[in-house]
Amino acid sequence: MIPLPLFFSEDKRAALECLLFVAGGPVPVSTLAACLGLSSDDVIELASELKALYDEEGRGLQIREVAGGYQMCTRPQFANYVEAFLQPELPALSMAALETLAIIAYRQPVTRAEIEYIRGVKVDGVLNTLLSRGLVQEAGRKDAPGRPILYATTPRFLEFLGLKDLSELPPLDEAAAGQE
Repeated sequence: MIPLPLFFSEDKRAALECLLFVAGGPVPVSTLAACLGLSSDDVIELASELKALYDEEGRGLQIREVAGGYQMCTRPQFANYVEAFLQPELPALSMAALETLAIIAYRQPVTRAEIEYIRGVKVDGVLNTLLSRGLVQEAGRKDAPGRPILYATTPRFLEFLGLKDLSELPPLDEAAAGQE
């Protein structure tokens, strides 16, 4: 094993590890910087070091850049063990929910009527499910007659899909081609 160069003290690295462990979700760099008394650039470097240590040691946990922050999470290759242990409380999303979520992700901000036009069916129940799970949110009102509500994805959506930001969504052509 080749020793990695370490630029930060063990205390700062351990403190970052603690913060990511207790957070339970992605933590913005600015929040970590404020808690650790470091600059944002230092936090990014420190998170890189911690990620490299976890990768080098082959641990079951990993440090990931997700939804505009950093998160400690399990490695995908151990998902079956974690799922068996946790037995998810929420049922998986239905095909209708996934279709609606995809429309919102690619067209956001989008109104309920626009979603219904694309899907060809009412989406009231599906939209309520996505809202209650925190995957989408109201994103204002459209400047049109009736001022309909606009919907957009949330940071929880990014976390759900393991994306850093929306630019990591596959291009719409590839996504559609996969359906054929």
